[in-house]
Amino acid sequence: MLETIIGLAVGGLLILFLLYTRVRRAIRQERLAHHDSWDEMMIKRLRSEGYHPFNEYRIDFFLGLPDRASCEAVRAQLEPEGFTIDVKPIEEQSDLPYSLHASKLMQLIVPDIQALSRRMSVLAEQYHGRYDHWAA
Repeated sequence: MLETIIGLAVGGLLILFLLYTRVRRAIRQERLAHHDSWDEMMIKRLRSEGYHPFNEYRIDFFLGLPDRASCEAVRAQLEPEGFTIDVKPIEEQSDLPYSLHASKLMQLIVPDIQALSRRMSVLAEQYHGRYDHWAA
């Protein structure tokens, strides 16, 4: 009898763990898909305004970060890749008081922009910040 109860409890915990991992994976994929669809929508809008896919444009990526040390760590990763970095304190933002602006000349190619958006999201998350998208 005790073995049956323990077996059921272990089985129930295993099912709960599997459900938790599936839900967590689905949420993460939804977050990434949201960035991907936003990037695609923005590029489509820019092209309708006359942006040519093979011309290079200055693309500006924005991250909100909690402190100067996080900004410097992100700067150290992006500058060697050709990004120009600008950091400004934002006084009215108490949770993420620093704005990091990473700028680079590049073409408006959907997979390239999507890959950079995913990378910026990971960097922001790694340093307890937020990725605030990009502009051209």
